[in-house]
Amino acid sequence: MRTIYFDMDGTIADLYSVTDWLENLRAENTLPYEIAKPLVRLASLARILNNLQRKGYRLGIISWTSKCGSDEYNKKVTAAKEKWLKTHLKSVKFDEINIVKYGTNKDLFRHTDEDLIFDDEEKNRKSWGGQAYDVNNILEILKGIS
Repeated sequence: MRTIYFDMDGTIADLYSVTDWLENLRAENTLPYEIAKPLVRLASLARILNNLQRKGYRLGIISWTSKCGSDEYNKKVTAAKEKWLKTHLKSVKFDEINIVKYGTNKDLFRHTDEDLIFDDEEKNRKSWGGQAYDVNNILEILKGIS
């Protein structure tokens, strides 16, 4: 079964436009993760994802915790990201949510060579190989799959 994965920060959640996002992360404040605006039309994304799931696709998240965070802070980051997903994509039932240590190779989470990922970081897309997409045209690409 093929899985469609999404990164969060810079891909579906606009963490980097939150005022003082980096200073907040360095101070171990989860606010930027909590208030990040969506980068895609979430109602459209949810509709497409639910349709793809009905057709047999699995849905997943692979997102990193803070680069400079303590273990305790990264637990809070994980909770904030899970809450963001439940708030903004509440109708989507992800098959897996992987909030992992910063820098973890996302390719480790692939189940098949046909799995695909949307990620804003070129390094992650290159290591993924195969079907790895940036943040441009997420909805259009997903419509092409369905």
